[in-house]
Amino acid sequence: MALGKNETASMTNAGLNLIQQGLSIFDDQLKMVLCNQRFREMFDIPETYSSPGVHFEDTIRFLVERGEYGEVDDIEEAVKFRVDQARAFTPHYVERERSNGRWIAVEGSPLPQGGWVAVYTDITRTKRQEALLRTRSEALSDRVLGYAEELAATNRELEATVTALEEAKRQLAETEARTRQTTEMIPAHIAHVDRDRRYTFSNRKLSNVMPGRPSEITGLDIEEALGEEIYSEIAPHLDKAFAGEASVFEFFIESSSRRIRASFTPAQDLVRGTDGIHTSADQNGGVYILSMDITRESQARTALQQTRRRELAAQLASGMAHDFSNLLTIILGSQSRLQRMDLPEQAQKQVTATLSAAHRGGSLLNRIADITGAREWHPVPADVALLLDDMKILATPALPPGFTLHISNLLHEKMLMLDTGMLQDSLLNLILNARDACGTSGEISLTVAPVQHLWAEFIVEDTGPGFSETALERAMEPFYTTKGGEGSGLGLSMVYDTAKLAGGRLRIANGEKGARITLRLPMRAARAAPKPGLVLLVEDSSDIREVLRPMLTDMGNTVIEAASYDEARALIDGVPGIARILSDISLVGEKTGLDLRDSLGPDAPPMHMMTSRPPTDPLHQAAARGGPVLRKPFTQSQLTSFLQQDPNIR
Repeated sequence: MALGKNETASMTNAGLNLIQQGLSIFDDQLKMVLCNQRFREMFDIPETYSSPGVHFEDTIRFLVERGEYGEVDDIEEAVKFRVDQARAFTPHYVERERSNGRWIAVEGSPLPQGGWVAVYTDITRTKRQEALLRTRSEALSDRVLGYAEELAATNRELEATVTALEEAKRQLAETEARTRQTTEMIPAHIAHVDRDRRYTFSNRKLSNVMPGRPSEITGLDIEEALGEEIYSEIAPHLDKAFAGEASVFEFFIESSSRRIRASFTPAQDLVRGTDGIHTSADQNGGVYILSMDITRESQARTALQQTRRRELAAQLASGMAHDFSNLLTIILGSQSRLQRMDLPEQAQKQVTATLSAAHRGGSLLNRIADITGAREWHPVPADVALLLDDMKILATPALPPGFTLHISNLLHEKMLMLDTGMLQDSLLNLILNARDACGTSGEISLTVAPVQHLWAEFIVEDTGPGFSETALERAMEPFYTTKGGEGSGLGLSMVYDTAKLAGGRLRIANGEKGARITLRLPMRAARAAPKPGLVLLVEDSSDIREVLRPMLTDMGNTVIEAASYDEARALIDGVPGIARILSDISLVGEKTGLDLRDSLGPDAPPMHMMTSRPPTDPLHQAAARGGPVLRKPFTQSQLTSFLQQDPNIR
């Protein structure tokens, strides 16, 4: 049975009263916390001066006035002297003779939270034995007797010192335990290596920050603990740290796909000089290490940097495109007039070639606008399997008869947060590039695989000739192309732009058979797909309802339909159990989907809106102010992703 606070205090006092030594404890305000009965009896102190809360000064004044310290000329001065000693309390051991002729040993130790504890031992018997020994041992020299007395006093002092050291040891153990517990709670690897590059301290977070490495590494050589790949990255910085130069740096671990930020700090030593205390590098102190996994932070930072670069590029390209567009307009106008003139056949060919080049320049302007325009990565819940099915449907018609397209999905997560439009554009671009590289026939594969639960890799491989050395270096540069006049050189640049906007990476290489391009995107699992239910489809076109109905039922839903506001309202009011509403903005009659959304109460099912109107249309803009809007036309995967979004998030 657990004891209450008062019961515990009573038992503690009872135990202290049983010991044969006097004991008193004062806090940092010089007020008594407690004393035992032996303390009161030893000094014959009434409870008025020996109760919790009594000030040390009052107890000392009582003892001085009673003559405990012998005859005193100035009582106030004597009291002040002992109070000042108490305020600057230090560990001590003293033996003194009391006014009544008895001897006591006083041993004092400070407390960690302030104040002190003092123990009083009656050593009168020991002192009398020493005096008797001196009297009866005339044969012993005065020096031997002095040594014996000094040894006895020293032994008593040593006992007090051992007690103080044991208490200090206990406090250090508690401090070390708290420090280690704190380091284990921090989501970072904290360690220390000595001059021999061996770990003398480490929390158990190395395997969390750098998967595949051991957790218990104290005593191991740092290269052995980290492995060759990681050690080669940090070795130059570690050398600088041992030379006294602190550093903070980042590096990428290819095997675990983690980005790490590390801080190396040389151990510091306190040096007391004529101008005070300062620090200097401790040549024997080693290096303190702090390592953190910043992969997620790096993904967000990469996306932000790419957005800023694109904003600057858009500003520059906008001005240049404006002037270039004016020049093309002049060229096209002039060449058109020349084409209507009666010119020789050779001249007509030159005019036609010039017009063709000018039109290609206009197309190039549009591609530049696409790559520098307002593009952002807008991830939504996406069913990866459906996305890949749509990808095959889009890509297959563009491949000649001699080609085969293999798609493999190795992801464990079914739903990911992805911008399906930008991703499909990028993958289609890579597949068509692979088609062009292979010639008249070949094999193209698209594989999706997870990497360390941090990335989703979309790998496109082909059986073509692969990249040349020059192409490996320059393939992602804008306007670089190996297709001659047929290519704009912006395809891979746009895929690279997509990767950076998402916080990912794009890598090109040559595989076993041909080219290999890896689009790596942050792998963020989407929330669980909504449970199938009854969907109210509100659409004015019967043809579109015929298309949307099987798309919704393939998701496991049942569907009821309406073409106007009034029909939809009647079904909402009359049919129980509607799980969600999918409505077009334009409906039969005067009222729109916006009116339907505004008529819904707080307990109504969630409503998702779609439209074929352009984003500049006032109704489209009004709908977007209330939540996401799905733009027609759309695929099965895009509809699935759209219905997983919260329709109230703007």
